[in-house]
Amino acid sequence: MPRLSVNINKIATLRNARGGNIPDVLKAAIDCERFGAQGITVHPRPDERHIRYQDVHELKNVVKTEFNIEGYPNKQFMDLVCSIKPQQVTLVPDPPGVLTSNAGWDTVKNETFLSEVIAEFKRNGIRTSVFIETEACMIENAAKTGADRLELYTESYAHDFPAGKEKAIQPFADAAIVAKGVGLGLNAGHDLSLENLKYFAENIPGLLEVSIGHALISDALYFGLENTIQMYLRQLRF
Repeated sequence: MPRLSVNINKIATLRNARGGNIPDVLKAAIDCERFGAQGITVHPRPDERHIRYQDVHELKNVVKTEFNIEGYPNKQFMDLVCSIKPQQVTLVPDPPGVLTSNAGWDTVKNETFLSEVIAEFKRNGIRTSVFIETEACMIENAAKTGADRLELYTESYAHDFPAGKEKAIQPFADAAIVAKGVGLGLNAGHDLSLENLKYFAENIPGLLEVSIGHALISDALYFGLENTIQMYLRQLRF
């Protein structure tokens, strides 16, 4: 069954809205794991508008499952990740002012850059994943960078799902076959939810992990965090 990594950025967003430490990001991470999450994801950005760099250092001491740090690999981010040494780093091509991740890597244009970045992370024993869209050429070229995995950017799937799930899933199913052919593991994330997760997981061969934050934390406002995590885990069991 694919693993569920909970992105806790939205917990930090709520905390930062008022200052102080409510809700407690560290406690949220501990509780997510206690309730069944198999990983914790954070995406620190340079302006620290949600997860702060200090949070990442503190989370290192409490996360007992898989710790996944996402972000754009500038020097500050690379220094942070190499000091923490999480189980996984996910490289995302988002500029500093972007609201949320909204594109995958052009692995052809950025092959040299990504290769150098990934080599540094691998020297530190960190598994690398590259945030990417479904084009076969981008997936094939990602393998040349030395990446271990891809994270498929699933916003288009979520957007198109209500109009026709079969059409929405097809590019991602095709991408999974290409990824397997070039020896890359497969993660996925962005706008996956209780409405669309089960169908995605059932139809993507070799899916190893999903990273979900916004929808899951929003659902937790209605259903409670423990119940919500269990609801998401049930979508991944088939």
